[in-house]
Amino acid sequence: MLAKKTSKNQLTLPKQVAGIFQGIDYFDVTVKDNAIILKPVKMTPAESTIESVRDRIAALGLKEEDINKAIRWARRKSA
Repeated sequence: MLAKKTSKNQLTLPKQVAGIFQGIDYFDVTVKDNAIILKPVKMTPAESTIESVRDRIAALGLKEEDINKAIRWARRKSA
């Protein structure tokens, strides 16, 4: 199968390939050994991601001070 790059640097996936990934609109693109690798990515709304993080924090029993300590630790300058 061939895919042609347009003047706007866009590629169109052949129908056979695109049909395998129905419902997928985004692909992670990497280059390895002179080959283009596309991996399907399922996007989730930011709200549900934030909620899931909050739920996980609550499930772990973390308090605001624990989060603040972790942020200070992550931002500290290495000696």
